[in-house]
Amino acid sequence: MHPAEHTEVERWLARHGLADAEPTPLLATRLAVRRRAKVADALLLAAFMMGAALTHALGLPTTVTSSWLLLLVLASLAVGLLVAQWLLGWWVRRVDQRAGAQLARRVAHPAELGWPAVLGRPHAVFAVATFAGAFLLALSVLPIPDSGLRNGAIFVLIGLACAGVGTVLQLRQVLASPAVADDEASLTADVIMRVEDARALVTPSLVWTMPAIFLYGESLGWWNAVALALVVTGALALSLIQLRATRVGTAARRALATR
Repeated sequence: MHPAEHTEVERWLARHGLADAEPTPLLATRLAVRRRAKVADALLLAAFMMGAALTHALGLPTTVTSSWLLLLVLASLAVGLLVAQWLLGWWVRRVDQRAGAQLARRVAHPAELGWPAVLGRPHAVFAVATFAGAFLLALSVLPIPDSGLRNGAIFVLIGLACAGVGTVLQLRQVLASPAVADDEASLTADVIMRVEDARALVTPSLVWTMPAIFLYGESLGWWNAVALALVVTGALALSLIQLRATRVGTAARRALATR
């Protein structure tokens, strides 16, 4: 194992109350693929935001013909982003499976880990509320007689629906994947990673950005203020949840205690 990877694993174990556990190549491999996937996901989201904003801005003012072309291009960008994010999640699970296949023995979770134990109800409620707020905002903008704004609202609704389905499918993948562990310490580390993966999935970066990008038309309106308020309120709520929620290591040990 590279010294830098060894140090990273030691810090991760200490941060989650596993300082007595031995850093292993298995853990280094799993942490490395998650770090790379996180960087790739951030780059994908940034590219999507820039591409979508540029496409939407160049399409204004819209005509009947250009509006459908604009929606097609924006929908293609959204589908491309969601497929790429799903492939990143699949890549992480694939690396986990390959690492697990090299173990001389494997242990399993004592019981099925449900979403309340892994994700936690506060994070689940926050995710649902964030999606619902963005949906209601986009729906309320549809009757406004501004073709650019209406097209943006339609795109936000399509994007939110795709993002919601993608999040549920990826969360199911996180919960259903077999354990990659050969002893008690690595089993605890496995559940800690699931908790981290699940909480990262429901962080609504895409949900916050779409209304801010697309819900503008020929003039500023109340919807712009509401979109900004959703981001500010959501960021404050997420910060409070992260401060008050059970720490990742504790949540993982509680999930394991369901045996």
